[in-house]
Amino acid sequence: MIKSVKPKKFLGQHFLKDLPTAEAIANTVDACPDTPILEVGPGMGVLTQFLLRKRREVKVVEIDFESVRYLRETHPELEEQIIEDDFLKMHLDHTFGGRQFTLTGNYPYNISSQIFFKMLENKDLIPCCTGMIQKEVAERLAARHGSKAYGILSVLVQLWYNVEYLFTVEPAVFDPPPKVQSAVVCLKRNGRTDCGCDERLLRRLVKATFGQRRKMLRGSLKSLLCQLDGERGASRDHAAFLAAPLLTKRPEQLTLEDFIRLTNDIDGECR
Repeated sequence: MIKSVKPKKFLGQHFLKDLPTAEAIANTVDACPDTPILEVGPGMGVLTQFLLRKRREVKVVEIDFESVRYLRETHPELEEQIIEDDFLKMHLDHTFGGRQFTLTGNYPYNISSQIFFKMLENKDLIPCCTGMIQKEVAERLAARHGSKAYGILSVLVQLWYNVEYLFTVEPAVFDPPPKVQSAVVCLKRNGRTDCGCDERLLRRLVKATFGQRRKMLRGSLKSLLCQLDGERGASRDHAAFLAAPLLTKRPEQLTLEDFIRLTNDIDGECR
């Protein structure tokens, strides 16, 4: 019998050890009560034990062989529900036979942002995502335009999800304690079924502008316009377009709807 699992730094593991905190995180999945649950990075199952009490189908995905062995020994009821894999490389449409599911976990710090981009790629399968991440990432997810935390993750996630920052978690509840505070969030799909623009172009626009967030938009968009001209076999003078008043702003000043309108304007400008 394995008595415990040693946290591995290269996997970004910080094992939750406080039971009240684990139960509070488990209760966040009640936001979507009618779906099965996929937990990412269960570690030693501190959160898992409370998820299993929900009387819902629960699967866990774990890349650490030592944690998998521990879970099999301590939670034999999970034997057929443990997925030994890298969550970021999984084909999620196979996880519950194509059914929608709730995603949750005490997410590894070193891949937390990547988890949310994976969620976006599978947004039709994941109506609800909850869990614990670094406080800084949680603040970025929930940030509104005009704040310093507002950025790429804010815009792209809020396009499809309503984000709620639930509560802050102190380092002492982990082994080993991280050097930063953590936070628990709840993301639920909003009512949007169409983003109202070319979504790929929107992503390029958001990344291009926040990649140079100190510049006015007219400065950061020049290279994007040139790229689009090259891809579409055209060469245009965009001076008039770049003189628009909106482009004197910086990206954090734009609302989500501003980004959608600007995407459509750029799409039209480069046709």
